[in-house]
Amino acid sequence: MDWQGQKLSENLMQAMLAIFAFIAFVTGYMMSSFQNMLIIYAAGVLLTMLITVPNWPFFNRHQLNWLDPSLAELNPKPDIQTSNTKKRTAKGYQK
Repeated sequence: MDWQGQKLSENLMQAMLAIFAFIAFVTGYMMSSFQNMLIIYAAGVLLTMLITVPNWPFFNRHQLNWLDPSLAELNPKPDIQTSNTKKRTAKGYQK
């Protein structure tokens, strides 16, 4: 799953769970049945899982181009330099 697919999956999951929660609440309220509300919401969670968890092809529309290992050896990572910053202590600044 690519990065955009992960974002799509998460947004889809949040929207579907919110919609099923609303539908389950309204149905449970109208029928005065807590059991029906839980069954509808559980079915919504299962349907959401079936849609968002597997790696479906529509989640892979933006394939990543990985760097060739031979090119990675030619371009090493830059060294990260630590800076000497002042640290704040309980009594003030420390050099």
